[in-house]
Amino acid sequence: MASDPERKESVAGVDRLHYERRAWGRGHVHLAGVDEAGRGPLAGPVVAVAVAADAALLESELDGVLSGLTDSKKLTPSRRDLFFDILQGCPAVRVGVGIVDSEEIDTINILEATHSAMRQAVSALDPLPDMLLVDGLPVPGLPVPSEAVVKGDQLSVLISAASVIAKVTRDRIMIDYDRQYPQYGFSRHKGYGSKAHFVALMEHGPSPIHRHSFRPVRESAQLRKWSTRSRGDE
Repeated sequence: MASDPERKESVAGVDRLHYERRAWGRGHVHLAGVDEAGRGPLAGPVVAVAVAADAALLESELDGVLSGLTDSKKLTPSRRDLFFDILQGCPAVRVGVGIVDSEEIDTINILEATHSAMRQAVSALDPLPDMLLVDGLPVPGLPVPSEAVVKGDQLSVLISAASVIAKVTRDRIMIDYDRQYPQYGFSRHKGYGSKAHFVALMEHGPSPIHRHSFRPVRESAQLRKWSTRSRGDE
């Protein structure tokens, strides 16, 4: 993260356009925020989103329809859905989405998969932005210059927007998977490692959308195999 010495980080009361205004002041006109959802779950894809918006919209609506827009994890599901609909329905907002499924995650690892999804999301924007604000640590191989912002989903309204759309998009994917694999309860835990999820893994074994390279999934499959074999020996 490019630090700002004179600026004390305080999420409460922070200027959520600080990073955007700084980029505009450096001559960047078309900005986008980038974030992801789904690095930690044991099942399902990782989803990345890039959101570009007109400066006039951000300046005029920061305390209007975008008031309260922040890190998706700090919002209720209904508030996330509200902001999702606002952002997706606004002509001045452009959204790019990148999705990497569990099979590819197992092949290339979750970090590389996350970076790949972010590159996909940015490349899906038309036209491409000339500057990116990316949540967290630097991401290699992005098609345009970027600035990594630690806690960016709380400090930058563009990254917050990307956070919300990524979260809602992924949650809806997992709800669809719940219809296909109802025994795992994906609609409730969205693939994260809840107690109910671990119980389902032990009872049913991993599904095709589980991340088999993740240690809890791998170990649950081994334990289930051992348990089944032991019962068969009795």
